[in-house]
Amino acid sequence: MLAFVTSLRHPRNAADYGRVEELLRLTLASLTAQTSGEYVVLVVGNRAPGFDLGERVRFVPVGFAPPEAAHGPHAERDRFVRDKGSKIGVGLLAARPYAPDHVMIVDADDFVHRDLAAFTARHPGHPGWVVDQGWVYSRARGVYRRQPAFHRTCGTSLVVPFDAYGVPAHLDETATQEEVLAGYGERVGHVLGAHRHAVEWFARHQGRVLEPLPFRGAVYHVDTGENHSGKRLRGLARPLDPDFAACYGLPPVRRTTATLWSAVGPRAVAETALVLGRRALRPVRRALAAGARS
Repeated sequence: MLAFVTSLRHPRNAADYGRVEELLRLTLASLTAQTSGEYVVLVVGNRAPGFDLGERVRFVPVGFAPPEAAHGPHAERDRFVRDKGSKIGVGLLAARPYAPDHVMIVDADDFVHRDLAAFTARHPGHPGWVVDQGWVYSRARGVYRRQPAFHRTCGTSLVVPFDAYGVPAHLDETATQEEVLAGYGERVGHVLGAHRHAVEWFARHQGRVLEPLPFRGAVYHVDTGENHSGKRLRGLARPLDPDFAACYGLPPVRRTTATLWSAVGPRAVAETALVLGRRALRPVRRALAAGARS
């Protein structure tokens, strides 16, 4: 069984908590579109979503205080890692009774491939995979494109065995935040609340070499207004198509002239026009050159 574990930011730290819930709803639609029933979804947060989660999704409440504003070169990152990492830690504690073979930590606004649960079910005991090639998607623009080095960019990128996280045996999901932080120790900052160097951490501390997932397993959702990174998708990209949407459980986007223009972008249009203009001049230039040689 594959356990998807995700967390929600504290309502007091969200620009628009209704938007946070809407993004979660879209993510859950993707997670629960799996072609295999061998999965469970754990959502950890301070406030239960105001919509029906479905039978395969369980909300795990915590009473953690909202992250306090901090100052310093790494203070904002540190408070984000502490909040997310401790909540993911609780999610792993809540996943333990399901005895999952593998776990995928998912950001609560991303999307995953519909065959992930089926794929992991065929490989019990595997040491794990990393999504090194994925997609970046902007629902605001209705476009997507390839994202290399995906695991450096997006947290929805690791599928590893449950025991790789060293879930503390003496804790359960009612543990306090301080107990969770102490129980997981350095794993909070390296693999629970952050992802950029998780592949190296697993290799160095566990001798666990993660294989590249043999398909593009996840989609990084940007331009949401609630991304911690604030990342945006600029420039040329592909308009969302039905096959891509079905593969990752995305809702369709109504295609209009405005969304097509957004997919291309004014800069790309200008560059294309410039190229076409140069091509149109080539026959004239060739004719002038031939006349000069005669």
